[in-house]
Amino acid sequence: MSKGTILAVDDEPDILIALEDLFEDEYRVLTSAKPEEALDILRADPDIAVVVSDQRMPGMTGDALLAEARSFHEAQAILLTGYADISAVIAALNRGGIIGYVAKPWDPTLLRATVRNAYERHRLGRDLATERALLRGLLDHAEEAISFKDAQGRFVRLNARKAGVVGSAVEDCLGRTELEVADTPEAREAEAADRRAIAAGEAGSTVIARGALGAERWSHVIRVPIRGGAGEVTHLATIERDVTEQKSLEARLRQSDKMQALGTLAGGIAHDFNNLLTAILGSLELVGPKIADQPRVKRLVDNATGAAQRGSALTKRLLSFSRSNDAHARPVDPNALIEGMSALFGLSLGSLVRVERDLEPGMPFALVDPDQLELAVLNLCINARDAMPDGGTVTISTRRAEIHDDPDLKPGTYAVVTVADEGTGIPPEILERVCEPFFTTKAVGQGTGLGLAMVFGLAQQAGGRLRITSEVGQGTRIELALPRADGTVAGNEEPVAPTVPAAAVPARILVVDDDREVRHVTASFLNDFGYDETEAADGRAALALMEQGERFDLVVADLAMPGMTGVELAAAIRQRFSGVPVLLLTGHAEAVQIPADLPVMTKPFASAELAARVSQLLENPT
Repeated sequence: MSKGTILAVDDEPDILIALEDLFEDEYRVLTSAKPEEALDILRADPDIAVVVSDQRMPGMTGDALLAEARSFHEAQAILLTGYADISAVIAALNRGGIIGYVAKPWDPTLLRATVRNAYERHRLGRDLATERALLRGLLDHAEEAISFKDAQGRFVRLNARKAGVVGSAVEDCLGRTELEVADTPEAREAEAADRRAIAAGEAGSTVIARGALGAERWSHVIRVPIRGGAGEVTHLATIERDVTEQKSLEARLRQSDKMQALGTLAGGIAHDFNNLLTAILGSLELVGPKIADQPRVKRLVDNATGAAQRGSALTKRLLSFSRSNDAHARPVDPNALIEGMSALFGLSLGSLVRVERDLEPGMPFALVDPDQLELAVLNLCINARDAMPDGGTVTISTRRAEIHDDPDLKPGTYAVVTVADEGTGIPPEILERVCEPFFTTKAVGQGTGLGLAMVFGLAQQAGGRLRITSEVGQGTRIELALPRADGTVAGNEEPVAPTVPAAAVPARILVVDDDREVRHVTASFLNDFGYDETEAADGRAALALMEQGERFDLVVADLAMPGMTGVELAAAIRQRFSGVPVLLLTGHAEAVQIPADLPVMTKPFASAELAARVSQLLENPT
């Protein structure tokens, strides 16, 4: 540890030598015989801790020297004087120029003690000044809102950020409690928390929210009781940090985990449900020709087929929660899509909501994924329903729009779908955030905050736009503009029933599926096409048949099977039986990672679709 520095000033060289001898073991000693020179030394060396000066010196007295030094230096001052100079001592003390004096001739022990006390006082003063500077820097530049309060909760010190939190200036807060500064529910809660922290005598923290629901700001407040010399709590320090972004990220992570779990569940359900639908729809299609002359039975079969097809559409919407692949854009008639959602509106919106349609005739087809557009319209209608707790009318309209003045859109023709409600409306401060993922104003468990984010993402992905206008108490209007599908116009063409091609060449086909009903339907379709089919319950049984010498021209296999997946089976067939193509069937395409060069067909499928894919693979096996 380095020695402290003292400055001895006396016009007699012998006294300076004596002072240097007395203190050189403890301190670094500087000396000067001239007051003016001593002042220059002080200006050049800010680390001098103590000045010991004679009183009677030519040109300037000691008390005048020390008084001037005090004006620019923090060194402690001790005056050396005779008894006859007591008036000068009193005058110097009154001016605050010295902290003490020692009479000549001095007592070495007394002088050492006086200098030592002065040096400690200087050191403590410097430490205190450093702590104050550090505290001031912390208060002025910290990102946190910081305050110090006495045991009664009155502000002793605080920074501008804390003053801003309570809505006042720093000067107006000092000596007052938070409740006295601003009588608000937040201030009452803060004072109660302060009292609890002081009573407990231990540091603690709380998380609080300020602001309107959906637009609140979250803060993490740490309270640290400060004890006095007797151990009692005399002050309380509070450190408040804005954690809104952290809370938002935590909420997004929780929602992401929930949605991932939901996606996994949805995928599993969809796989099993699509297997059921494949068996149901396939069986109904197979029985169709056998009841062609029984109109009453045929009507029942058609009803069952329609219900199963609606189940297939429901499964597609369920899979939208777990689908990670890109949307498949194709020409879509918005009017037909909305008309086809009538039953879905009735089931989803309830009896208090009436749906009106205002669909412009001759609408252009939109280039968009139809499943995603259907889900988007449904989400907008559900949001409209939630905005009308007492019921009301949701109006779904379509119109053609020529857009040429939007910098974010390519000039051209757009199909605009609008959903308007008569609900509570959206406040302006929330309207700016409604398209953020996971942002919701609904109570916990009543909304994920993904509805409008999904619609916004659809608009962006399709090359369109989403516009929201709302007025509190009057309702909300949401417009989704989608680009026109080039070369496609609206029409009323009747769908043409696909034809089922017969087998062009004889072929043996191995059907592999762990679901007996699905396997039987698939094999029956192939048999009706004119192919020779064989069934296997799993991948190992299929390989065993082929290794026994059974020759097949094509293998049609389920993707998700226990023991060996369809992908693993395809790899084994390619390795051992080169040239035999494999067609995968799946109820959930993302259950297993599928190589890009493996053909895939999703369940449920129509016989015509299966026949076309089989014929294609047999003609071009590679």
